[in-house]
Amino acid sequence: MDDPPPKTGWLERVGAMLSREPEDRKQLITLLHSAFERNLLDSDALSMIEGVMQVSEMQARDIMIPRSQMDVIDIDQTPDEFIPFVIETAHSRFPVIEGSEDNVIGIMLAKDLLRYYAGEEEFNLRDMLRPAVFIPESKQLNILLKDFRKNRNHIAIVVNEYGGMAGLITIEDVLEQIVGEIEDEYDFDEDEDNIVLEQAGSYRIKAITEIDNFNEILGAKFSDDDYDTIGGLVLNKFGRLPNRDESVIIDNFKFTVLRADSRRLHILKVEKMSPESETVA
Repeated sequence: MDDPPPKTGWLERVGAMLSREPEDRKQLITLLHSAFERNLLDSDALSMIEGVMQVSEMQARDIMIPRSQMDVIDIDQTPDEFIPFVIETAHSRFPVIEGSEDNVIGIMLAKDLLRYYAGEEEFNLRDMLRPAVFIPESKQLNILLKDFRKNRNHIAIVVNEYGGMAGLITIEDVLEQIVGEIEDEYDFDEDEDNIVLEQAGSYRIKAITEIDNFNEILGAKFSDDDYDTIGGLVLNKFGRLPNRDESVIIDNFKFTVLRADSRRLHILKVEKMSPESETVA
């Protein structure tokens, strides 16, 4: 009795489909979606392939954290001055400036602060700095990712055509364009409620929370005629996809973005405010 033919993986099956040699990007995407519909690709694989294609056409300016949203440390600050800021922001790396924000002299790793707490040696921030990597706003993301991997670097300072600081970008920012949002300290467990009370008057909610559910729990009166979710309501108020830590006030509720990627909102902080005019921060 003949042995059954070996099973082929999804990559081989997709390769067979692509033997038709699509003539342009649109045809390629159509073929990939056809493969998904025929169960030759699962949703995760399709999303990652589309992410890779997207990254090859994007530049650093498209996903960088803008200068106004950057968390930096001044070299002239003492540890007592900047350590509370490090704890509050909870980043692993911080650009360190001297004189002005355009003068980044290095990168501080939060883990290096253990030396300060251990008291094993005299603490000198300048001696602890790692070299800063500078890239132009036009840097292609696929090339940047290759550079990150080659140089074992995780963060780069983005500069404009005049040499001024435009923002920063991390390897995580690039990878998220391919694999989706990487979990961080603001992630919910899958089974956790959409709305979680953190402290009096402050809630952490998923952007996919239905407006009816939000209204019921927080006593709001938002209409769901145009939007089904709180994320949709907040996006409409901003008129664009906001960055992390940006805020907007709608009907006496302050919404602050805790987590978002280049495609959608994920997690919001909600605080009940005293009656006042609606603003965007």
